[in-house]
Amino acid sequence: MKKVILVVSLAIIIILGIFAYVKIAEKGLQETSSNDNQLKKVTFALDWTPNTNHTGLYVAKEKGYFKEAGLDVDIVFIEESSSATLCATGVAQFGIEAQDTLAAAFTGDEPLGITAVATILQHNTSGIISRKGDGIDTPKGLIGKRYSTWNSPIELAMMKLLVEKEGGNFDNVKLIPNNIVDEPGALEANQTDAIWVFYGWGCINAEVQGFDFDYFNFKDIESVFDYYTPVVIANNEFFNNDPETAKAFLSALRKGYEYAVENPEESAEILINSDNTNSLKGSEELVRKSQEWISKQYIDDAEKWGYITPERWDAFYDWLNENNLTEKEIPHGTGYTNEYLD
Repeated sequence: MKKVILVVSLAIIIILGIFAYVKIAEKGLQETSSNDNQLKKVTFALDWTPNTNHTGLYVAKEKGYFKEAGLDVDIVFIEESSSATLCATGVAQFGIEAQDTLAAAFTGDEPLGITAVATILQHNTSGIISRKGDGIDTPKGLIGKRYSTWNSPIELAMMKLLVEKEGGNFDNVKLIPNNIVDEPGALEANQTDAIWVFYGWGCINAEVQGFDFDYFNFKDIESVFDYYTPVVIANNEFFNNDPETAKAFLSALRKGYEYAVENPEESAEILINSDNTNSLKGSEELVRKSQEWISKQYIDDAEKWGYITPERWDAFYDWLNENNLTEKEIPHGTGYTNEYLD
């Protein structure tokens, strides 16, 4: 699952997004007739190829929850452009991003007109995977080892805090480029020693492959890193002008994720059968095992799916502010709302 920060020129990305995908934008919110019912068109941009973060979305479509809400939802993945850009330009009304990567979207010279309107997972399930027995079951174990990095300022600052919190010197961690697709395969081939993964995909993949690994979760070591990832984002102009459609969409989406919580096996099959990218072909066992694990994470200890706790959201951005990791300070309450949830 990608972990990138928006560092490319916003103007260039917007132009590329508009010209490359203008046909999607033209469909936008046009109404279309289906079985004599007027369904409102909504486009949802994925952050990556279909995976178990997205299951509730596909369940809501397959089970007819969107149609019941008066919506005709298109799910798109456009590798050449970020979901944040597609959402901000109105090519899509909704998409998926993460709180850490959204920081740049809110603090640039021209902030993107997007807002997080729900969280998909209630807690941050990411951390570091390594070979079993290499001593990297804690951050200090990274000393003298190779860590595959995306080289983003937020990522590196997080890793530095974790290592130094345990008395280590982050300068002694060997940083190498992260171009890894198969994490357990890369570790087994000794291409690297440690990789940032999301447990529900990277670690479950290791289990499926029978690869022994060590792992530590960021939030278990530093509570401020229990930020929201991934989240559902929406185009500001869209939900301000048509709040009822935004609420209807999120209500149907909530039903999809609630169904996946109660029916992980069936939901995994829905995801597999709905994948039109062929990216899940040959990974069916991984999808099923991942779904079994991640279905418990959608709501977890929250009262309801999607709710973003203001204190946790603000705490992470406070940390970014204190460490000068954004172009501008991010005020409390920036970038999210629970207003459109049931």
